This record gives sequence, C-alpha cells and structure tokens, in this order.
Amino acid sequence: MKKVILITGASSGMGKETAKKLIQKGHTVYTAARRIEQMQDIKAMGGHPIQMDVTNQADIQQVIDTIINHEGKIDVLWNNAGYGLYGSVEDIPLEQARRQFEVNLFGLASMTQKVVPYMRKAKAGTIINTSSMGGKIYTPMGAWYHASKHAIEGFSDSLRLELAPFNINVVVLEPGIILTEFSEEVLKSLGQFSAAGAYAELTRKLVASTKKTYERGSGSKAVVIADTVSKIVTDNKPKTRYRVGRWAKPLVWLRTYLGDRAFDKIIMSQV
Repeated sequence: MKKVILITGASSGMGKETAKKLIQKGHTVYTAARRIEQMQDIKAMGGHPIQMDVTNQADIQQVIDTIINHEGKIDVLWNNAGYGLYGSVEDIPLEQARRQFEVNLFGLASMTQKVVPYMRKAKAGTIINTSSMGGKIYTPMGAWYHASKHAIEGFSDSLRLELAPFNINVVVLEPGIILTEFSEEVLKSLGQFSAAGAYAELTRKLVASTKKTYERGSGSKAVVIADTVSKIVTDNKPKTRYRVGRWAKPLVWLRTYLGDRAFDKIIMSQV
C-alpha cells in the first residue's frame, strides 16, 4: 500500500537517502528542511521538497497545510531533523543548549502535535522519532546532545501509550554510527566551545577519535537506515524500537548490563 510520508531533516544523510528509497517504492514523499537547494534531486525523482525550519511554528503549519490540501492525509511522519551539540557543560552557553532542545525535542514535539489530529481522525498512522544509541548511552562533551536524545526516548514512550487507542504507531529509531554530516557538526561545536581552556586536552582527544572513526569509514552507510524506515513504513504493527548501525546494539547492551564505572572505562578508552 502506497503512503503519504513526511520527513524532516531530509536535505542530507539519513533523511535524503531514505526519501529517495521511499520514492522509488512508489510512496508520496514530502521532505522538509531549511536547505531546500539541497533537495532538488529529491524533486527530480518525484518527491515534494518544502523549505521549513523545525523551530518555526508558521513554517511547520504551512507544511502540514500544504500536504493536507494536496493529499488529504499524512500516513507517516518521520521526525528526523536534529544535530549534535558537543562541548563541555561548563563551556557551552545555555542559549546554545536551549537551541539543541528546540531543534531535537521541541521541533519534533510541534510536528507531532500538528500531525496527530489527522492521524487520529483517520484512526491510522505511524510516527517515527529519531533518537540515537546516544539516547541510551553517553560520551564526554556530549551532555546536551545526549540529554535531548534521552528526552526523545521518554517522550516517545509516553506518546505511544496515548496514541495506541487510535491505532497510531510510535516508533523510536536508534541509529549507531552512521556516515553522514553529523560528525561535521560535532567537530564544529567542539572547536567553537572547548578547544581552549580546562577541557582542551579532552577536546583534542575527542576530535582525533571522531576524525579517525569517520575518515576510516568505521560506521554504517545511510542505506541501513533507509532500509529500516522502509520496513517500518510498510509494517502494520512495527516494533517500538529499531536499533541499527555500527556499534548501536553492542554499546547499548554494555550500558544495560555493566555498571557505571565499567562503562565509563570503556567509553574513555576510545577517546
């Protein structure tokens, strides 16, 4: 069954790769992101890119109205927009931390609030929220990023219970290391906030470790996410969580079954 799908954060990486796959599968795909110029290839394939800032309420409402006016429904919402803010808690200004939550959590929540009434009326729908293995584990210098992803986990669990009576699925996607632009944002913020001062040495090590991981291609390609989301879209009763990509399953397993001190040592041994 072909579906009407809305994907946020689809100008690159996981969102773009998945949008292309879903279009090829015959679905009607709307993609929303700030960088509309980077979604012209999606348009050429038959997709429908729309410029949107996930922190702008007017933008969000316009996107929803456009889809409803043209399609009459939204079968799947994939809340995929987000980024990683890295630096020490001491160094990162609170306005930057608030911005992290505005994009990663409150933008997701606003999209959800505006789509749910249509799904509830149809008594059908699927909402996919992109968390991360970072929603279950932690790394140094990533406090605000991890906090936002941990929040998505709790938000999604409560939402799932609320929407179950209306036959609306809520799925949490927990990617591991995926070879996308994510690392560029991480390195940029590390350089901006903690490259000098008390945390300079830890920052230097983390930068080197991050570059090593991504330059060696020690991660999964975005196609693994595209395959997973494609499966979720077509499944009438998808699982509540999908943990995919390099290191996602083993690291979360270690976090679950080891004590804090042991896990701390494992994480720091990689920095």
